[in-house]
Amino acid sequence: MNCINKVELNLIESIRLLWSQHANWTGAAITTIVLETPNEKFVVNRLLRNPIDFAMNLTPFYGSVCSYHFGELLTEHLQLAAQLIEAIMDGESKRAKRLKQEWYSNGNEISMFLGSINPYWSADKWKTMFYVHLDYIMQEVHHLIDGEYQQAINVQDQLELEALEMGDMMARGILKQFPYMFCR
Repeated sequence: MNCINKVELNLIESIRLLWSQHANWTGAAITTIVLETPNEKFVVNRLLRNPIDFAMNLTPFYGSVCSYHFGELLTEHLQLAAQLIEAIMDGESKRAKRLKQEWYSNGNEISMFLGSINPYWSADKWKTMFYVHLDYIMQEVHHLIDGEYQQAINVQDQLELEALEMGDMMARGILKQFPYMFCR
């Protein structure tokens, strides 16, 4: 039986919270962008705080330069998603196709980066998880555009669960890479 101490539990909870917030605020931002609600700017700004929060939480392990690079990649991920949604809504199929390619390329870059900073994180596993993440986002966007609100909620539920899996994978890798920081 493996027991975890309070410090380990705090790390797991904080990383899971960050990924959960990423999924939840992404869903909220998609909704505000697609439905053009007046709170769009505020929701998007809150979502854009998530990469900063990630960077701050990862800094004790990876230093500020490395952690903020991850934050920059995650910010780019969010900005590309917003541009892609807008291109889809505007019927700009060529622009949407290009942005989708850039978005998936950014997912590859994030995956490779994470795989390079922690020997317990597989770049291939991160890539698979990011592609699932991106696919869920695209499904949610299309359901909202098509007025299929229940289906959008169902996809958001899947996105949230997948985000928690990402959080678990990230936390497990940190715990394995830095066991001395979590001494009992």
